[in-house]
Amino acid sequence: MKQFPKFYTKMLYDLIIIGGGPAGAAAGIYSARRKLNTLVIAKSFGGQMARKAVDIENYPGFEKISGLELIQKFEKHLRKNKVDIERDTVGKVKKIKDGFFVSTKSRKQFQAKAVIVASGADPRPLEAIGEKKFIGRGVSYCTACDGPIFADKDVAVVGGGNSGFEAAISLHSYAKKVYILEFNPQIIADGENQKLAEKLGVEVITNAALKEIRGGNFVDSVIYEDRKSKKLITLKVQGVFVEIGSQPATSFVKDLVEFSEKDEIKFDPRNNMTKTPGLFAAGDVTDVKWKQIVIAAGEGTKAALSAYEYIINKS
Repeated sequence: MKQFPKFYTKMLYDLIIIGGGPAGAAAGIYSARRKLNTLVIAKSFGGQMARKAVDIENYPGFEKISGLELIQKFEKHLRKNKVDIERDTVGKVKKIKDGFFVSTKSRKQFQAKAVIVASGADPRPLEAIGEKKFIGRGVSYCTACDGPIFADKDVAVVGGGNSGFEAAISLHSYAKKVYILEFNPQIIADGENQKLAEKLGVEVITNAALKEIRGGNFVDSVIYEDRKSKKLITLKVQGVFVEIGSQPATSFVKDLVEFSEKDEIKFDPRNNMTKTPGLFAAGDVTDVKWKQIVIAAGEGTKAALSAYEYIINKS
């Protein structure tokens, strides 16, 4: 077997699951119940739920539960099944004769017979002038993480979908004034979200193309173009929350899978296997049509059962 430098940790598992969101947690629970020696590698638990942590009202068994509570229940259930957990970020997955090597950003390396990629998606950036400069200084991609920092301040949420409206509703608990900037002329968020936002006094601005984020040490304003009049308008805000969608976290498997036009992993819907035997995918990182928590959990379950079948048949 190939020898690795001493700074590597090398352990053999039946299954490695990459990601701690609903898909990864469900996969871990099911693989453990099938008595697979399992490792979950995740920087944190919850995936996109952790960044939003809004009230969830469509997860079976809970009429209403916060994202944070559901995350905690996932992690508790996972740990009860005695799954190994590595708090780290995956850097590379490599196919070998008898399985896979998975290396992390902290330079650890693990070996497994099969791998499930359930790494979810990262926030999509605006690509606006000043965005990168003010990350952590007024620009945020995580309402749940940073909302309390903006108590009694004016903030703008960029994005008029459900995520944007849910972020704005959550921010209303802290901020003095909340704006939603939507690029398109029409709002696509659910009617209930729109009604609640209106009731709370959230101001919605459509046809708004954000061009620049300005400030000194911290954000103090944004400039957007009114797409109808073509005028540039300055809006005084101290915070900008980006809610324009997400992009799949897939760079570490780019040589092992096929991608959709949205850079999502393509897989066999019958068993969640990618084009590489033994490499499975589940959740928002894939090209599954609907991005929902309950669907991600179901896909993670399906991937784990398929991985178990694959491992048993290879033994």
